[in-house]
Amino acid sequence: MADTSTKKAIEYGSLTLIVVSLLSVSIETLPNLSENALQGFFVLEIVITALFVIEYIWRVVNSEHKWRFVFSFYGIIDLLAIIPIFLLFAVDLRPLRIFRLFSLLRILRLGRHLNALSTFATALKRSKEQLLVFFTVALFFLYLSAIGIYHFEHEVQPDKFQSVFHCLWWSITTLTTVGYGDMVPLTLGGRIFAALVVFIGIGIVAAPTGIIAAALTSLDSDEDANASSRPNA
Repeated sequence: MADTSTKKAIEYGSLTLIVVSLLSVSIETLPNLSENALQGFFVLEIVITALFVIEYIWRVVNSEHKWRFVFSFYGIIDLLAIIPIFLLFAVDLRPLRIFRLFSLLRILRLGRHLNALSTFATALKRSKEQLLVFFTVALFFLYLSAIGIYHFEHEVQPDKFQSVFHCLWWSITTLTTVGYGDMVPLTLGGRIFAALVVFIGIGIVAAPTGIIAAALTSLDSDEDANASSRPNA
């Protein structure tokens, strides 16, 4: 295994490269950039991706369980993030802007370097069963509200509420309390039904927050218990 100082240097270097890569992808979208600037960003992305290739090889070589790392979550993310440099030899990626898409995967790599994100991911894993139940219930209400608003509004607004499938968009924006306003109920029954859906939506939006917060609290309690059980030096 690599020594601690080398490992820390690579971790900090990798984190810096991720931030620089994400910033360059964002700056590249600014209007009126010169062709030279765009070319410079393209070259920068190639250099960063090449460094990620070196980092990926280093991680595989220094991993105790190489195949386990390759097929792990972060191993797959690392591999997908460096794919563009291999495609570069087969196709010109500049007009495709495919680098932007693959660079977004590097956001997921931040979880390896930031303890807070790792803790959040652990909380999600702990509460996956509760979240699965929640999403199942949410999908049920989503479909139910689409059917309900269709029966209330189809005859009055057949151009907007054409079918249950068209009404699913209204259900999504209403249950999430976004309410874009492109599909608004006009009948009294439709408005009462929409108000009911909004109230249900408030609870649906708040539910996963409570589930994840409970999991995070449980993690903190476990860490405190482990710390208190350790013998004093």
